[in-house]
Amino acid sequence: MKFTLNKQDPLTKARAGVVQTDHGKIETPIFMPVGTVAAVKGVHMHELSDDIKAQIILGNTYHLYLRPGMEVMEKAGGLHKFNGWNKPILTDSGGYQVYSLSAQRKIKEEGVKFKSHIDGSYHFFSPEYAIDIQRTIGADIIMAFDECTPYPCDYKYAKRSMHMTHRWLKRCVDHFNNGEAKYGFEQTLFPIIQGSTYKDLRIQSAEKIASFELEGNAIGGLSVGEPAEEMYAMTDVVCAILPEDKPRYLMGVGTPINLLENVALGVDMFDCVMPTRNGRNGMLFTSEGIINIKNKKWADDFSLLDPNGTSYVDSAYSKSYVRHLFSAKENLGGQIASIHNLAFYLWLMKEARLKIIEGTFSSWKDIMVKKLGIRL
Repeated sequence: MKFTLNKQDPLTKARAGVVQTDHGKIETPIFMPVGTVAAVKGVHMHELSDDIKAQIILGNTYHLYLRPGMEVMEKAGGLHKFNGWNKPILTDSGGYQVYSLSAQRKIKEEGVKFKSHIDGSYHFFSPEYAIDIQRTIGADIIMAFDECTPYPCDYKYAKRSMHMTHRWLKRCVDHFNNGEAKYGFEQTLFPIIQGSTYKDLRIQSAEKIASFELEGNAIGGLSVGEPAEEMYAMTDVVCAILPEDKPRYLMGVGTPINLLENVALGVDMFDCVMPTRNGRNGMLFTSEGIINIKNKKWADDFSLLDPNGTSYVDSAYSKSYVRHLFSAKENLGGQIASIHNLAFYLWLMKEARLKIIEGTFSSWKDIMVKKLGIRL
């Protein structure tokens, strides 16, 4: 993987760059749609590629390990061939799912024993096994195994967890370096910064992570319930430490406003289930504000779904029609909203990139943040 930094905004820390992988290039800043179980929920691959203009998607190690399983994945030739996506893919390590299964897992130095949410069977992830699974999945960018601490989190626990994450990282790196990619293209390993919302821990973790000199770096353990101001503060702290010549990935973030504010702090890559999850519940993000398409006010509004939208759904359907679909509990309503939201997120990052290159990102960002806070 190669990262080229093209431009930095003169008034903020926002950056425009290009990540080059064996499956193609990724222009940053970028939003990555989440394909948890080898699919972005309700969206075809051709829609992701040709209409939404996604450049990279995510796969989830925990879910793919459980279903369809690594035997099927390897027989298929990896996730790219299994799901038909021929552009870059990133996989998480399963650490976040371990965090979310707090009542069904036990963490030890060796790794994590957890109970499947599907059938109750027990499984064990070590740092080395998490790497092996991601080798089999075959993503272009894979993540080191970590523990994602909850919010709020006791300082002693956050510190102990952070140091274990660092020890696990060493094991991940050693195992990664001693192995090879399976499908004829290179894979890149990203480490993950932890430390909860404690500035001194975040500084320690960022310095430790940077010392491994890997090809990119991730910021984890945020967007887990902390106030947005805390997220921004921790992001600012670690971006000041992370090397400028490598991409920075803020995991699991977030709202359109979150994306813009974190781009301004120097983040390059984002992912979140919000565009599709909120879309399935009738929330549409637009350049003029947020729409709850279920509201009665849209019942006889036959204007375009979003006249400023970039997806085909924005000019193909009216607000009234999409509201009707939700009222009738027709699945198509959620699909349309998901496609719209994903296209909007990708448009937002593309516009941010253009404004950074033009040198006008700061003023544009401030205008957009105000608009994105409006409920239409």
